[in-house]
Amino acid sequence: MRKPQPNAWESSLPDVVKALRLLALPIASCAVHAGSPADFILAAEHAAPLIPTSPNPHTPGAPWLRVGLKSQTLVRYDGWGREVKRYRVSTAKNGAGEQENSYRTPRGWHTVCEKIGEGAAADTILYHREITPWKYTEELHRQYPGKDWILTRILWLCGQEPGRNQGGSVDSHDRAIYIHGAGHHVPFGTPSSLGCVRMTSPDVIELFDTTPVGTDVVINEND
Repeated sequence: MRKPQPNAWESSLPDVVKALRLLALPIASCAVHAGSPADFILAAEHAAPLIPTSPNPHTPGAPWLRVGLKSQTLVRYDGWGREVKRYRVSTAKNGAGEQENSYRTPRGWHTVCEKIGEGAAADTILYHREITPWKYTEELHRQYPGKDWILTRILWLCGQEPGRNQGGSVDSHDRAIYIHGAGHHVPFGTPSSLGCVRMTSPDVIELFDTTPVGTDVVINEND
């Protein structure tokens, strides 16, 4: 009797099996190392950057900022949702609120709609959103202890939520709500501003340089 000839797929079966075995090698290797706590920890640390932690819920895949009024922090996330940097800030002494003349920090989604102060030296005084030739000093603070100096950089916020932080008497842009630099006398980590989000000069320079116009910013009173 004539022996049946294998078809093309059957003929290639040994090669397929060989390929599958090669593909399985890394998996087997991982399984072997899984028994070692040190190797497992190193593998987990290597894989961690690929795992999004807090992806942008407003614009998926885009970097974003989150300001916590409770924690007095500003967190910068990359497009994967990985925490890049956490800063101490100081928001409004009067707490959260959106009404004009309330001296409160508005909540909800905002956008960095303008950046001012590029190239200015740290602690440069910004007046009417213009760079001045003057710098903040401790002596200046002693002369004007109640002055809320706007220093170094401004990231001007525009509200994204009509009726909440956009339009009418609750418009964050018209209220001139900024993320801006502030003097050494500010108790960062404690609410003390007149509504803005205040940062140290080195921190606001770093944030300014790494945050493009159009970046989403959420301000949450429970964070």
